[in-house]
Amino acid sequence: MPGEAASIVTCIDGHQMARQGKGGLALATSALGSFFAGCVGTVFVAAFGPLLAAFAQEFNSPDYFSLMLLGLVTAVMLAHGSVLKALGMVFVGLLLGIVGTDVNSGVQRFTFHQTFIFDGIDFLPLVLGLFGIVEIVRNLELPEPPRMLISAKFRDLFPKLRDLKPAVMPALRGTALGALLGILPGGGAVLAAFASYTMEKKIAKDPSRFGKGAIEGVAGPESANNAAAQTSFIPLLTLGLPSNAVMALMMGAMMIMGLQPGAAVIDKRPDLFWGMTASMWIGNLMLLVLNLPLIGIWVKLLSVPYRLLYPAILLFCAVGVYASNTTAAQLVLMAGFAVFGYVLYKFGCEPAPLVLGFILGPLMEENLRRSLVLSRGDPYILIDRPISATLLSVTAIMLVVMILPQIRRKREEAFQE
Repeated sequence: MPGEAASIVTCIDGHQMARQGKGGLALATSALGSFFAGCVGTVFVAAFGPLLAAFAQEFNSPDYFSLMLLGLVTAVMLAHGSVLKALGMVFVGLLLGIVGTDVNSGVQRFTFHQTFIFDGIDFLPLVLGLFGIVEIVRNLELPEPPRMLISAKFRDLFPKLRDLKPAVMPALRGTALGALLGILPGGGAVLAAFASYTMEKKIAKDPSRFGKGAIEGVAGPESANNAAAQTSFIPLLTLGLPSNAVMALMMGAMMIMGLQPGAAVIDKRPDLFWGMTASMWIGNLMLLVLNLPLIGIWVKLLSVPYRLLYPAILLFCAVGVYASNTTAAQLVLMAGFAVFGYVLYKFGCEPAPLVLGFILGPLMEENLRRSLVLSRGDPYILIDRPISATLLSVTAIMLVVMILPQIRRKREEAFQE
């Protein structure tokens, strides 16, 4: 049973290995691959973060607007399912982002005279409604599957080196692929895991082994998703651009704490940047501790019926939202977004592009209006600067590529695969 989307790929072959009596090998491969990739990803953050931050100092308002536009278009291109639906979700997120008081004119926009959204829609009710409560409802719709608990003793979690040898190269390839995809806008752990699995299957001498307990199908995706999870911090901390929905949540958390992610973070708040980098090393070490010696506890947790888990999850969601603003209206807002998110789920629309649009929308508007003020209303400023012109050109190329029937067909085939 995968606990998150990025773990789905690992489950395909990992569970089959466990059923064949190789549960210890699967768990050890997953834990060691995650640890190695996480460490490499942290090195990437420490090495390239300050360099990119120095480059980001050259960015002005037009460049930031073009960069964020590129990020949204990339998110649409890499979103699962229909491009049109993903594009629609981005526009809905942009519209939700402009609710509240206009910073420049002081005019109320789409508030309907409701004081609790004068400062805009809060981040927590939106994401907890769209992701947390909708996930609960989706799980309750499905009949609880019979669980076949496969336990592994601690001594069985350390296989011999010859058993791990076939996993070395897939782990290295997955780490490299994940580190690259984590930096790109719209990338992230989920995309990296699926891309690694597809690559390993393509280059394997016998692709038919995949899905039946191939160790490469565990080592590659698990390494890729952890490397991507680490390098996703680079665009967030240096450019203020969340590359995926998880980083959008991190950005929202920082903004709630009064921190604005961007190039100034490393210069003005080095304690935050290097503290976060150090915490990644600690987190990777704890990954091994939690994954290997304590595996028996996590297996026992799987025996808890879901009907006992979801009331506790709902309670924590409600407490978190109420504590952030201490107004009951926020709970109503969360419930409203939960209903909206459930409707989106039924229509096959992903909420992740919506969250990116919601986070980036106000920042895009701010940088666009600032650019137009500097140019006295002349939009030529967006293509006058080399950085902005380059980013807009890449965005235009990506839009053209998405429209081409052949590319669209290949994209649908890739996601179906």
